[in-house]
Amino acid sequence: MRMSAHDAHYGGNLVDGARMLALFGDVATELLVRMDGDEGLFVAYDGVEFLAPVYAGDYIEAEGRIVGVGNTSRTMSFEARKVIAARTDVSESAADALDPPIVVCRASGTCVTPKAKKRIV
Repeated sequence: MRMSAHDAHYGGNLVDGARMLALFGDVATELLVRMDGDEGLFVAYDGVEFLAPVYAGDYIEAEGRIVGVGNTSRTMSFEARKVIAARTDVSESAADALDPPIVVCRASGTCVTPKAKKRIV
């Protein structure tokens, strides 16, 4: 996902950390649909670490996995990585592919799929 100028919330085109949490919410929704056949509900984050800045023009990959399963709850872990960095110091359209990517955020949280909405057992 490319971070746009619309995502920049602070001076210097810095992207708000909440944007990473929105990406994690999308990942959680996909995981719940694949597991339960329903989008479910995000209940809480257990922990969030912002590890590196993200700027407009950066490309972010978000990944998650289910690490615990209860009757209706699913515990998940998430990681967001910057895979391309904007290089506005070079020109307005310059960018660098990062190898290795930079981990910008990690989080863990719990989602719930109500029993009445589960379609996959």
